[in-house]
Amino acid sequence: MKSAIGVLVAGAMAASLTETNAFAFQSTQQTLNRAKATSTQMSSGDGDSSSLRIMVNGMPGPMATAAAEACLRKGLSLSPIAMTGPDIESSTITVSDDVTGNSAEVRLIPASDEGREDIVSSLAGLRESVGAENVLAIDYTHPSAVNANGVFYAENKLPFVMGTTGGDREQLMSDMESRDAFAVIAPNMGKQIVAMQAGLEDLAEKFPSAFAGYKLEVTESHQKTKADTSGTAKAVIGSLKTLSDDDFDLEEDIKMLRDDESSLAFGVPEDAMNGHAFHTYTLTSPDGSVQFQLQHNVSGRTVYAEGTADAVKFLATKVKSGMEGKVFSMIDVLSEGALE
Repeated sequence: MKSAIGVLVAGAMAASLTETNAFAFQSTQQTLNRAKATSTQMSSGDGDSSSLRIMVNGMPGPMATAAAEACLRKGLSLSPIAMTGPDIESSTITVSDDVTGNSAEVRLIPASDEGREDIVSSLAGLRESVGAENVLAIDYTHPSAVNANGVFYAENKLPFVMGTTGGDREQLMSDMESRDAFAVIAPNMGKQIVAMQAGLEDLAEKFPSAFAGYKLEVTESHQKTKADTSGTAKAVIGSLKTLSDDDFDLEEDIKMLRDDESSLAFGVPEDAMNGHAFHTYTLTSPDGSVQFQLQHNVSGRTVYAEGTADAVKFLATKVKSGMEGKVFSMIDVLSEGALE
C-alpha cells in the first residue's frame, strides 16, 4: 500500500486546518416516492454517483448534518429516511447546503426496536425504487450505539461509513468481517489528517524505537459534547508508542479537554467551541534537551464531512465491483485517490 511519509522535525510542527460549516433544517413532510425525484440534488456529469441514496444516521446532530450537507455538495442524493437517537421523536427535516443550494427532506426515525422495524421496511421500499446496491449509510450517532448499529447494517446488507468513534472497535471489526460486510471504518475522515496518520504508520514500521527513551505527552481538545477520547489521538499514539517504546496508557495518560475555559487556554478560537479538534503530541528526550512536537488543529467539521462523502462514493464503487464484502480504512480511500 502506498502512503505518504511523515517527517517529525525538532521544535514545533503545526499543521493548522481551519474549516467551518453551516447547516439549516426545518420539519416538513416526506415520502419514499420522492426518492425518484431528486435531480436538483445531482451535479451534472456525475452518472456513477447520481443513482446513489445515502442514509445519514445521527441527524439532527451537527456532525451527521454536516456530512449530509457534504453529500449534497458533492452531487449525492440523500435517502428520504434515516435513523436518529432512540429518545428523539420522529420528524421530518430539511437538510440544506449553503454552497450549492441543494436541499433534501429526510424523515428521522428513532433507533428503538419499533423504529428499526420501520427502517427495515422503508429500506425495502427504497431499494426496490433505486436498486439495492445504490443504498448506503453514513453513521455519526453515539459511541454507545457503534456496535449495535454496525451489526444492524451488516445484517441488513447495508454498506456503511462509520464516522462515529468509540465503542468496542475490535468487536466491531470482528462482527463486520464475520458477516462479510462492506464498510469504511476509521477514526478520522479528514484527508490531510489521514495522510499524516499514514505517514506516521510508515515511519513507525520503518524505524521502530527511533525515539527510544523519549517521553510521550498528549493533549487533545474537543467540543464538550464529544463523549469519548479522540479516535484520531489513539491511532496517532499507537504509531508514536512504536517509535518511542513509551509505556503511554491510552486510558490514563491522554489529557482530554472538554470545557470552554481549558480549550480557550489551549488555543482554540472562541467561535470554534462547538466544533473543533485540537491535538498536540510531544516527545521529550530523557535529559530534556531535545523535544519533538506534532500538532494538528481543526476548527469546524467541513474537512471531516467532505472526507466522509468521498468515502461513501469510494465504498459504492467497491459494492458495484462485484467483489466480496470488505472493511476498508480511510487510508485505503486515500491510496486510491478517492479523496477529492
